[in-house]
Amino acid sequence: MTRAGITGNIGTGKTTVCRIFESLGIKVYYADREARKFYADPEVARKVVALAGKQVYDDRMELRPGVLAGIVFNDEEKLKQLNAIIHPMVLEDFFSWAGRHADKEYILYESALLFESGFIKHFDYSILVIAPELLAMKRVMERDRIDEAGFLARARRQLGQEEKLSGADFVIDNSGNRPLIPQVVDIHHAIRQQA
Repeated sequence: MTRAGITGNIGTGKTTVCRIFESLGIKVYYADREARKFYADPEVARKVVALAGKQVYDDRMELRPGVLAGIVFNDEEKLKQLNAIIHPMVLEDFFSWAGRHADKEYILYESALLFESGFIKHFDYSILVIAPELLAMKRVMERDRIDEAGFLARARRQLGQEEKLSGADFVIDNSGNRPLIPQVVDIHHAIRQQA
């Protein structure tokens, strides 16, 4: 089975692109979404509280993602430590999930940090979604109700689009200048032909 990683910087529209792949029958593992379930594990919660403080969980011990993001995206060392806790668990979960879909021609792993985490080595292909930074910032500020400083704090923790372009097998332009569906369909056919 072929594994493809799909990535892009914050606000580029990875989820929208993944929804189009899903409409074509492709299974997608959403790394950030799946990572959230690990924060409920008592041992993980203990480590996260030790790293970022009790305020990252509410009274019912449910994660407060905005609070955690506000702490770790402004402290590179804490972000590294958090990733060291969560990333290995996500990768293991993905491989288990992939095993349940071994009958598929190919599957997708969606992650903003595909290159930064080093996980790219586990995939046959990489798909990069790109968009101008001002457009990405506008999308994220509206979606997450954060200000420009909040966006920039998150964006600074990712490699630049130019760096990622050199490592991408396929690129999807989500600037609004080109329709998305034909771009996704072209990549879908290319991967299927090589799978």
